[in-house]
Amino acid sequence: MTAKRHATVDWERDLAKGSGRVRFGSGALPEVGVSWASRTEEPAGKTSPEELLAAAHASCFSMALSAALARAGKPPEHLHVEATCTFDKVDSGWKVVKMEIRVQGKVPGFSAEEFGNFAKQAGESCPISQALRNNVPIQVEAHLA
Repeated sequence: MTAKRHATVDWERDLAKGSGRVRFGSGALPEVGVSWASRTEEPAGKTSPEELLAAAHASCFSMALSAALARAGKPPEHLHVEATCTFDKVDSGWKVVKMEIRVQGKVPGFSAEEFGNFAKQAGESCPISQALRNNVPIQVEAHLA
């Protein structure tokens, strides 16, 4: 089964002074503004590709981790996942330089070490992590509630 998802952007003017509107094909999210300033300065109510990437990674990671825990016979009661995508200027220009994932879980019957191992595996196996692999360092920090 192949799944295709799409989004569109209408952009006006140049990079520095312009802006765009992102629309999500599913209709699940409202149309949102995007601009260069929202990437490199204050968001001012607009989003950025990096914020969208962080949301995608947090969602994907939570699914991978909850599935792995369930397969181990210890499904989580709750997972709180926060992903931070760092966008920075480097010698060759602007680049996503790091993705950090922090997860706090309520998983009865698991030790902190076991949970950390499962979180590390989810950080390597979720499809968004795989798309970033060998290009963006991914750090995973896990804690039990």
